[in-house]
Amino acid sequence: MEKDRYDRLTAAGIQVEEALGRFMNNEMLFNRFLEKFADDANYSLLKTAMAEGDAKGAFEAAHTLKGVAGNLSLERLYRAVEKQTEFLRDGRMDQASAVMPEVDAAYAEVTAALKK
Repeated sequence: MEKDRYDRLTAAGIQVEEALGRFMNNEMLFNRFLEKFADDANYSLLKTAMAEGDAKGAFEAAHTLKGVAGNLSLERLYRAVEKQTEFLRDGRMDQASAVMPEVDAAYAEVTAALKK
């Protein structure tokens, strides 16, 4: 992996070495999954469900996004969505809403790093 890309990804909270290990050091496969992440609809579904007060829909989207973030070692996003998922699991929409800015920031950071 080019040093520039590696530095950009790690600066965005992506644990590249950990992720590459999960992908059996297949950098091309890891990059393909990172590209697919950019097209994943779960963040949009989460935003919509949160705006509509749909706790069940928000939980489903957050839980899926958490899994994807975990598998790709998107550490900051994973941690933020993990908190939100637990609040949603318990039906605590107010606390889940309070975490949304953290989720938004982590998601924006990852997607910006992937676009460069």
